[in-house]
Amino acid sequence: MDSKIRKVPNFPKPGILFFDITTLFEDKEAFKKIIDELCQPYEGKGIEKVVGIDARGFLLASVVAYKLGAGLSVVRKKGKLPYATKQASYEKEYEPDTIEMHQDTIKPGEKVIIIDDLLATGGTILATVDLVKQMGGEIVGIDVIINLSFLPGLKKLAELNYPVHFLIDYDNENIES
Repeated sequence: MDSKIRKVPNFPKPGILFFDITTLFEDKEAFKKIIDELCQPYEGKGIEKVVGIDARGFLLASVVAYKLGAGLSVVRKKGKLPYATKQASYEKEYEPDTIEMHQDTIKPGEKVIIIDDLLATGGTILATVDLVKQMGGEIVGIDVIINLSFLPGLKKLAELNYPVHFLIDYDNENIES
């Protein structure tokens, strides 16, 4: 799967290596494999909501929600949702940000999985965890395509005892741009 991921140096700013997964989506076999692998741990587990993080997480979460027979909830950047929201702020690798969810998108006790494309420092996912917890959702798992093990995201989530499932792991040694 690694060969299907485009690595773009110095995007969105110098020193950042951007992992472009749109190339995985363009390949029908790779896309099917990704979705099947993201769904597999949750089949028959009664997942009620799949939370997709803006924007590549939307693409994954919508298909996973459909396959699992679950609803879809979205996490967007501040100011993009039209109804009353809950907010969480965090530090990304290169700048601060705030995300939001509609305040009624997760019902108390709903079994939830969170999906995004990549886990790096963990800021976006941890902020999403905070939003889901604010609404009383039960986080069953967190799924990403790519884990950057040389950054602290996975360790931060492990400290909170959330199961994290990823398909590809990069450390500083196995990244080819």
